[in-house]
Amino acid sequence: MTDYKFEGWLGLDASSAEGKMQWGEFEPKPWEETDIDIKISHCGICGSDLHTLRSGWVVRVGSQVKHLALGDRVGVGAQSDSCCSRTGKPCEACESGQENYCPNKHVGTYNGVYLNGGKSYGGYATYNRVPARFAVKIPEGISSAEAAPMLCGGVTTYAPLKHHGAGPGKTVGIVGLGGLGHFGVMWAKALGADKVVVISRTNAKKEDALKMGADEFIATAEDPRWGKTHANTIDLIVCTVSQTDMPVQDYFNLLKFDGVFVQVGLPDDGFPTFQQKPLIFKRIKITGSLIGSPDDIREMFDLALAKGVKPWISTIPMKDANQAIVDFEKGAPRYRFVLENEPEAKASL
Repeated sequence: MTDYKFEGWLGLDASSAEGKMQWGEFEPKPWEETDIDIKISHCGICGSDLHTLRSGWVVRVGSQVKHLALGDRVGVGAQSDSCCSRTGKPCEACESGQENYCPNKHVGTYNGVYLNGGKSYGGYATYNRVPARFAVKIPEGISSAEAAPMLCGGVTTYAPLKHHGAGPGKTVGIVGLGGLGHFGVMWAKALGADKVVVISRTNAKKEDALKMGADEFIATAEDPRWGKTHANTIDLIVCTVSQTDMPVQDYFNLLKFDGVFVQVGLPDDGFPTFQQKPLIFKRIKITGSLIGSPDDIREMFDLALAKGVKPWISTIPMKDANQAIVDFEKGAPRYRFVLENEPEAKASL
């Protein structure tokens, strides 16, 4: 038995996404000796979900957990279990440290079902319980508030940039300068890319992009010749937007021979249609990327420390989560909202 309660904001129906969550107690997953309990200090708000990433302190440790101890400051990303938790041989993805691509059991940190049948409720809460394998120590030098959005939006852009070789000698394009895109700009620069180009509809965020480290800014709605002016100039594009009508054909034309286009945004109505000619004549590759593994998160934290990468965040009291969701949907974050638990405070209902 524990001397603390698992309480948080509960999404009981579709109206929750409109700022109508209700505060209440919930039942964590049944305890296993490979688990830890976390006292949550911060939780980021992500566009693909409502209750995902969190950071806080370890307050209970299972007897089979060797890499974490009471009082450790840890973070959990958008995934908190996979088939690697089963007895027996894990799948190839889990065995190679790519749990985020587990084909057998991918348990989200919210709205998921663990292997032992328990439910995952996310981080808009006081405490949470997760398999320790998916908890990553937060290094000194990175605050919990800064770490929280890195655990989902941060690693979602870091992982494909690292995997596809962003670094010296490369020009990297980032489509969209929102919560994901602002991370993409900073990671590309931190990885040593020769040039980082932001591609957006208007110049409204140009000044911010340059402050984040971008070298060039393309406003597609304000420059009718942007496609021709910048054709064949970019090695790697990471697309963070989710619009079905985005001009992907023009994005492909920006790529050099053997260029790579990585989609991380998830359009509700599917990826836009396109002509195959650039694939054939320039041998470009179109691919995607899904969040990141615990190992990716550790690498990302190391890079953030080494290069001084800090997300642009606004902290909001956990008790104001409903209003934060409403403001988030209006596009208010510049560039990430982070919910913060006040010490021993109770949420106002």
